[in-house]
Amino acid sequence: MSMAETRAYGRSGPIAGPGVGRHLLIVDDDDRIRELLKEYLSREGYRVTGAAHAAAAKRMMELIEFDLVVLDVMMPGESGLDLTSWVRAKAETSKTPVLLLTARGDPEDRIEGLSRGADDYMSKPFEPRELVARIQTILRRVRDDRTEQRANIRFDN
Repeated sequence: MSMAETRAYGRSGPIAGPGVGRHLLIVDDDDRIRELLKEYLSREGYRVTGAAHAAAAKRMMELIEFDLVVLDVMMPGESGLDLTSWVRAKAETSKTPVLLLTARGDPEDRIEGLSRGADDYMSKPFEPRELVARIQTILRRVRDDRTEQRANIRFDN
């Protein structure tokens, strides 16, 4: 196997897939969960950056454009719900998809997260393959929306 072929395979097989090159930001105060998510999503073909809290995530989002943000709701300091509201309110990030991933799974919590602007909401514990499927669905929907917007652009003489 050549060096290029070796890089195309992770421990669980090929890492190239529908998310190749998409840059995700994982925001979770639990180092273990954040690192496991980074490792798993990297093997699925995503570029992944992690942040331990909302303040770090904000700094990163002011410098880097992410394709999707996965947020924990319950973090010390600013919550994932507040960070979701910030993402939606800021012109530069308002179109960035947000997936809330949290231990808070009551209907009221899900409604609150979605009403703050999250694109999806998953409760912990979760199946990693479902997380990937939801990420792919959100990114596909965003891509389709952007393609449709470009198709509607018209130039007048």
